[in-house]
Amino acid sequence: MQPAENVDFNQISPVVLEEVIANYLKKHPEVIERALLSFGFLDKLATKEDLRLLIEMMDKRFEAVDKRFEVVDKRFESLEKRLTFMQWFMGFGFAFLSILIVLIKFLTVAPHP
Repeated sequence: MQPAENVDFNQISPVVLEEVIANYLKKHPEVIERALLSFGFLDKLATKEDLRLLIEMMDKRFEAVDKRFEVVDKRFESLEKRLTFMQWFMGFGFAFLSILIVLIKFLTVAPHP
């Protein structure tokens, strides 16, 4: 093979170039590791343990949020019960008053001769 200085890469087919690079990297995997380290990519990779801890932390946060929503739900349920009670109370109150007014009008009306 010719030294890299004398090779015109425009004349090499991309498929052949890809094969040459792949074979070189298979023989020298430390080149990939050095490249990843130089770009800082390996620092950003997470291990299975890191992912497990992240999932546990997210689960705990979601549980805390769920507990807060449960408290809010209980408040809305109690409010709904009170409003339902007031609705029925007012309905019965108005019905009672309507019947009472009708009875008073009926009883106070003078009989016709």
